[in-house]
Amino acid sequence: MYSWRLYRGTSQIDGAPPQLPAAPPWRTFTPHRHSPPLEYRIGTQEADVVNAALHLRRPLLVTGRPGAGKSSLAASIARELQLGEMLSWPVNSKTSLVDGLYHYDAVGRLRDTGRARELGTTAPEVGSYIRLGPLGTALATGEPGRPRVLLVDEIDKGDIDLPNDLLVVFEEGRFEIPELVRLPDDSPDVPVMLAGSRQRYSVHQGVVSCAEFPVVVMTSNGERDFPAPFLRRCVRLDLQEPTGEQLREIVSAHLGEEGLRAAEDLIATFLERRDQDQLALATDQLLNAVHLRVTGVDLGREGLLNAVLRPLEETGPGLE
Repeated sequence: MYSWRLYRGTSQIDGAPPQLPAAPPWRTFTPHRHSPPLEYRIGTQEADVVNAALHLRRPLLVTGRPGAGKSSLAASIARELQLGEMLSWPVNSKTSLVDGLYHYDAVGRLRDTGRARELGTTAPEVGSYIRLGPLGTALATGEPGRPRVLLVDEIDKGDIDLPNDLLVVFEEGRFEIPELVRLPDDSPDVPVMLAGSRQRYSVHQGVVSCAEFPVVVMTSNGERDFPAPFLRRCVRLDLQEPTGEQLREIVSAHLGEEGLRAAEDLIATFLERRDQDQLALATDQLLNAVHLRVTGVDLGREGLLNAVLRPLEETGPGLE
């Protein structure tokens, strides 16, 4: 008889090693796919706001509760419109505009230049020490009618000046790399590296300019307000959490009819905790619970369901 308890916590080894079951579809990785996509569903009105941002070529500022699917929206747009792999720029309290545009390894260049002098060889070109960031890559690699998709995740956690600093780049669709602008006017184009890739992009006279403005999706958890000039240049979407019907569609898309049959009471429990008890829960937590049930895990024992559907935001001793 199959036992889902692969690990018993006894430090005892009995016989042959157990065979781990297949991973959930959204946790199955390959060497060329680093971010397995989740099936994504939003309402028609919300999709219309996304379409407005696409038509206007304006950044989309997405707010909503944790677990509402804000970050997944960008990947869904890239996948559905077949715009290539999404670029991601996670923001934290130390993030500044230049982090998204490019990185210059001055220390590495100085070291290699000194070594080349000692050996009597030619030092690598300056472009070997410059890599475009996620925003810089999104601007550089978009083609007419085929923009790149960029997720700027949790922009409200960034430096207070970041939104205003972004305004110039968003309006002009270009930026300068000072280390290359300083080169003589007759210098050839300089190939620089792209974010997350070994490919290169040739920078002309130190300026990176977009041929097609990227699809920029910025998420915010509402931790602070943004300046009016920044908001004026964004299309704003308050993302609502999936309805019961949307959750059923998502479960069916990932786990088929068997998963959907096993999910009905779990969906009801999920909705009750999320909507009536006002607990912050994410859709992938529901998928995790359904997958465990389909693979034979007893969710009714020892509080396992409570662990899988644990709220994303909790208060209490040590948690405030």
